[in-house]
Amino acid sequence: MPGVWAQHLSERRPEPADLTPVTVAAGQHRAQRLAGRGFEQDWRGFAKIASMTSPIEVCWRGIEDYATSFDAMRAYTDARGSHGPDQLWIVQHPPVYTLGLAGDPAHLLVANTGIPLVKVDRGGQITYHGPGQVVIYLLVDLRRRKLGVREMVRLIEQAVIDTLAAYNLDVERHAGAPGIYVSPGDGTVAHAGAKIAALGLKIRNGCSYHGVSLNVAMDLHPFDWINPCGYAGLQTVDMATLGVAPRWDEVAARLAQQLGHHLEQHPATTVAAPQADTNSAASADAAA
Repeated sequence: MPGVWAQHLSERRPEPADLTPVTVAAGQHRAQRLAGRGFEQDWRGFAKIASMTSPIEVCWRGIEDYATSFDAMRAYTDARGSHGPDQLWIVQHPPVYTLGLAGDPAHLLVANTGIPLVKVDRGGQITYHGPGQVVIYLLVDLRRRKLGVREMVRLIEQAVIDTLAAYNLDVERHAGAPGIYVSPGDGTVAHAGAKIAALGLKIRNGCSYHGVSLNVAMDLHPFDWINPCGYAGLQTVDMATLGVAPRWDEVAARLAQQLGHHLEQHPATTVAAPQADTNSAASADAAA
């Protein structure tokens, strides 16, 4: 199998201006404040997307093993109370395949890839995460924002569409197949219909976790070794292949801002305690 993991893209940390407007989120989760020189490699930093109604905390978690993120988001969801802040976690993972609740292992086409396969509790089938991909986990109280799962999926998709529009990339939804795909109208006929972003959610106690992945500048070979999201022959593409070469942290910040903007169209309110059906999975497509 090709030695595709020897060269990982280095992560570049965002300056605070990349998240304008933001305010520094003080509190028990960290000992330092956002510094003007950016983040250190393994520092866990929080910022807030400013809002008069329901601030959303943004956490840059750096390059992090998938299992660490998975355990942390489940723990946060289980521990958060009715007033716990909604958070967006921005992360970049070492190479990993993840398989959703209804996932079929047969969609992993090549054995002994050297890439771990992790079974997870989101909706969807199999997907790949690796260096050069922006992953944002959405830890959001849907009850408090009066959001249904389908609304949440469309909100995430629209945030990706709006993010890519800033780079003059024409993308679209596909009915019945959550995620974002290259539109035939953007002039890149060779990549029309290719998937550039995937998503998947889990809803527990009315709160979401898992989230969305957007391919920026990746080694795409690992997608060839699976049926991405359970679709045989589905082409996967990244922004670099489409002729756009922004910094990883620039795209991450822009997508976080778009997610925050769309979530703020559904401001958080006080809600009653969760009802009986509190542990359901979203039927969204495979992703982080």
